[in-house]
Amino acid sequence: MILSRLAGRPVLLAAGLVAALVLPWVVYPPVALDIACWALFAAAVDLLLGFTGLLSFGHAAFWGGSAYCTGLIALHTGLPFPVAIIGGAAFAAALAVPIGLLSVRLRGIYFAMVTLAFAQMVYFVANQWRDVTGGENGLQGIPRELFGLDLSEPFYFYYAGLPFVLFGLFAAWRIVRSPFGRVLVSIRDNPARARALGYPVDRYKLLAFVLSAALSGIAGGLFAIGHGFASLQEVYWTTSGQAVMMVVLGGIGTLWGGTIGAALIVQLHDNLASAGFQEIGIVTGSIFIVVVLLFRRGIWGTARHLLVTRRTAASTEQPAPERQEAADASV
Repeated sequence: MILSRLAGRPVLLAAGLVAALVLPWVVYPPVALDIACWALFAAAVDLLLGFTGLLSFGHAAFWGGSAYCTGLIALHTGLPFPVAIIGGAAFAAALAVPIGLLSVRLRGIYFAMVTLAFAQMVYFVANQWRDVTGGENGLQGIPRELFGLDLSEPFYFYYAGLPFVLFGLFAAWRIVRSPFGRVLVSIRDNPARARALGYPVDRYKLLAFVLSAALSGIAGGLFAIGHGFASLQEVYWTTSGQAVMMVVLGGIGTLWGGTIGAALIVQLHDNLASAGFQEIGIVTGSIFIVVVLLFRRGIWGTARHLLVTRRTAASTEQPAPERQEAADASV
């Protein structure tokens, strides 16, 4: 695959890095931070959906759970925000273990519904445990401490938090390119065959689930620190649905497609909100339907498919003189 080969080349990696560095110069810095956080969240969801074949509607529990945990650490310990984010990601991974143990044996809609049920349980706990989470008011005033540096300005905080996003995206890329990632793809395509070859399928699924949760936790923790609060919206099921929609828009199983979907959805939300448009869901839903109907591989997936098709067609077309020379040689 052309883009798959290019993804490992320094030119494309440098282009992606440059795009990340100039993003807050192109869009409003808080929006740039949102795009970065959601891009990592979408990549984490795609790691599970696109490469393991598991559709989870419960990842809001890891995004939001980490947001609350990160906020609590930052509020009550005074530790630098990178330590708080690491703590939030560890909490998300730990939370994923029991959920995964009870759900990875299921497939399809059953897995999706069980993860959704667990996420709603987390939402209920966050809503009722007001002394810790703040209930409907959420956690407010989360500091951005980093060794005495003033990071209250969103522009500067974006660059302080960007290494977490880049690390998370790189980790996801390494996972899917590793032998472990290839086993996940084989499990996605034919779990019975993978099991017959001796792979512990459920164990691989559980590990993928936990890794996906940890990456979601990094994104959720950074989101909470960047905005200075963690609310019930972070653990509500629609947050999971939005991440899934970003993956589908960009292209399931492409990993990088989710970043395109995140940029599209976040920027669209900001533009519509700035224009005073109330029914944002109607617009995003309409775009989702159009993309699904016209570009079934998603934006990135369709672009990759078109490039592969063009290259294949070009390689099969031999110039007329060369064909004549080949015919003469055969005679």
